[in-house]
Amino acid sequence: MQKNILQLWLATLLTLIPLHSVAYEKYATEESTRASEEMSPSLEHMRTANIIADFLSRYHYRRFAIDDELSASMFQLYIKSLDPTKSYFLSSDINKFSRYILNLDDALKMSDLNPAFDIFSVYQERVEERMQFAIEQLQQDFDYSKDENYEIRNDETDFLLTLEEQNDLWRRRVKNDMLSLRLAEKDTDEIKKTLTKRYENSLKRSQKLNANDVFQIYINAFAATIDPHTSYLSPRSYDNFEIRMSLSLEGIGAMLKLDDDYTVVEKIIPGGPADLGNRLHAKDKIIGIAQQDEKEFTDVIGWRLDEVVALIRGPKDSTVKLRIIPGSKGSDAAPEDITIVRNKIKLEEQAAKKDVITIKDDIQVGIINVPTFYMDFNAYQNGDKNYRSTTRDVETLLTKLVDEDIDSLVLDLRSNGGGSLIEATQLAGLFIDKGPVVQVRDSSGHIDIHKDKDAGTRYQGPMIVLVDRYSASASEIVSSALQDYGRAVIVGETTFGKGSVQQIIDLNRFSRQKSDNKLGQLKATIAQYFRVNGESTQHRGVIPDILFEATYDRDKYGERGLDNALPWTQISPALKTHQAIPQTTLDKLIDAHRLRTQENDKYQALLDIYAMNNELQNLMSVTLNQDQREKTFSLRDEKRKSLESIIGIDNEQDEEDENLSHDTPKTIETTDDDINNDILLIEAAYISADLSQLWDEKQQRIIAKQ
Repeated sequence: MQKNILQLWLATLLTLIPLHSVAYEKYATEESTRASEEMSPSLEHMRTANIIADFLSRYHYRRFAIDDELSASMFQLYIKSLDPTKSYFLSSDINKFSRYILNLDDALKMSDLNPAFDIFSVYQERVEERMQFAIEQLQQDFDYSKDENYEIRNDETDFLLTLEEQNDLWRRRVKNDMLSLRLAEKDTDEIKKTLTKRYENSLKRSQKLNANDVFQIYINAFAATIDPHTSYLSPRSYDNFEIRMSLSLEGIGAMLKLDDDYTVVEKIIPGGPADLGNRLHAKDKIIGIAQQDEKEFTDVIGWRLDEVVALIRGPKDSTVKLRIIPGSKGSDAAPEDITIVRNKIKLEEQAAKKDVITIKDDIQVGIINVPTFYMDFNAYQNGDKNYRSTTRDVETLLTKLVDEDIDSLVLDLRSNGGGSLIEATQLAGLFIDKGPVVQVRDSSGHIDIHKDKDAGTRYQGPMIVLVDRYSASASEIVSSALQDYGRAVIVGETTFGKGSVQQIIDLNRFSRQKSDNKLGQLKATIAQYFRVNGESTQHRGVIPDILFEATYDRDKYGERGLDNALPWTQISPALKTHQAIPQTTLDKLIDAHRLRTQENDKYQALLDIYAMNNELQNLMSVTLNQDQREKTFSLRDEKRKSLESIIGIDNEQDEEDENLSHDTPKTIETTDDDINNDILLIEAAYISADLSQLWDEKQQRIIAKQ
């Protein structure tokens, strides 16, 4: 399917290029009159924009038109990408830019990129003004006993109307920066030195942005109007993308993203040093980095993502120190320092693992945790018959669990962001006889049905699939297939909702000079997944049969929280009939779950922690009164520790572990304490035990009639 799209496009591309030759000639003439020092789009940028617009117009999964509606959306996303907190541009700036709102579509058709550079030049001026103002503010003595707040701005706030309003915002921002470092017990001179350097670095990095950076930001604003997973990667960005996706990377095992001026942990990679150390978590902000032999941290607020990654990466067994603001403690928390030993993320550390726990004294529940969908492609391509893969490993674990005479099974797919489609199909096939597992529809409307072709199952007993808001893609394929076949009860949180397929296009293939590597790569959405019942997993996700009551803003997570995400839709089912788990059985499981968790202090404490985290992540302002801030944080920290003690988390032991030598990697074996502290896994095991008592041996084989 993907190969056919490329071949078709290649066949038509050469007939399209001459259509815009006038624009290229016009640009070449105008370019000679520009001052040499002025930042402006290059011929490569124009050609790349032309190729991207043409390819996406023809072959992107979502049909769209480059028109005034797209132009308005593109304008908003470009402004948002430059100034997400609306702290640099004034409302008057936006009014001046309004002449572009309905004209970006026409400019894009003519490969005219000048609007992007015009807007960006104003942005750079505003950054310089704000950084100079911030540095000046460091010379005053702030009154930390005054009752005032700092507004945490986002894209839902309005642009400020006057310079006076903007100055007051930035005065409070600088005061907040100083207060945060005061709470970390830094002296005033050190604080001013750190912040002066931070603001100067932010200004320098803005000034260092070149035409390639501007082009990437702008063309991605265009791509993001179509869907959030379509994006352009410049040659440098693509190199960083490959590094992020490589599981053999020597680093800390965390995927990072840039959020305003902060480097934020997007995901902890299972089996990596950060995961094994359990000190760095998703949503933590990295504000400083030091190497093992450095006493002082390098402040990285306002740094480019690739620059931050370069500091974090390093040789195996070396140590990196991170200064973080924990995402679970709120924007007003004092920074904390953690230490991580770099290591390679090995396949065996990402591999599926098993455990057995006893429920109700005599019910043996098997647990299989699948952190990701993986396959050792090198071993496979080299003809190694014993190559590792998710399905092979799970099949081996199932055999062992069946030999241990388990009564039921929990398949844990929490935080599993997906992976190989082939592995997802084959893994689902371990639990169903044979038949369709997932449908894939491409941009032409063609539907390809991926099937389990092997008759028989590796496990036929009662089964629970545990998912959460971070279970995505291949995890959703497996969980939805087992739900549609009535083969398993799905429990947990509504999943991520990523039901689309992307392909990387090497734009350099279309360069006139084949030795060039200047055009970069395009990641484009070219297909969509559908369940065997015909419904999409896109946007809606997989809704569990038993929904855990975690408190969070569901609409802010997953596809539901992304701009221009593909909508939910459906096609014809691939299964004509199938046997679902009876609703009466589900009702009994739900009733038992509710009664049990209402009386479970650990479960209720976990819900309270989730509620605290959700409240903190939605803070719209923080106090700049030091006494109030310290008191608020102290009460909150005391409450959190109290809740964690109910769950069984030993904070003192964590602190002792942090002070131990980091030369010895933490063991990756699951311990009884790990399981006992995993409240949701324990509850899933109880539901699994309940299901085993309701299980009808005569109905254990679910047969779909094709």
